Amino acid sequence: MEVKQGLYYSKEHEWVRVEGDQAYIGITDYAQDSLGSIVYVELPQEGKAISRDDVLGVVESVKAASDIFSPISGKVVEANEALLDSPELLNGNPYDNYIVVLSIDNQDELKELLSPEQYDEYTKGE
Repeated sequence: MEVKQGLYYSKEHEWVRVEGDQAYIGITDYAQDSLGSIVYVELPQEGKAISRDDVLGVVESVKAASDIFSPISGKVVEANEALLDSPELLNGNPYDNYIVVLSIDNQDELKELLSPEQYDEYTKGE
């Protein structure tokens, strides 16, 4: 399982990549591997205000449906609509295929997320 450096991680298996005042959010390699073949992704509306721990969307696989929780608060700037036609992109390379881009409301929330090393240790315990 790959854990990429330079990202923040949540215990719900989402990753966050910060670029300026925006955050790209996706699911981790661990999450996509646990789900199996992803067949459907539900995305939030652009412009929607999201609070930390709100449901951002849904990922459905041949095994299960899972909510995607927002690791931080912000407003949806962009949803990755390529996933609507090709949800399997999340299986192929979860770190290159984000789900949403949020404008960050509170940079301090990032401090509450896990580092790559902490996330790697966390997933070993699951």
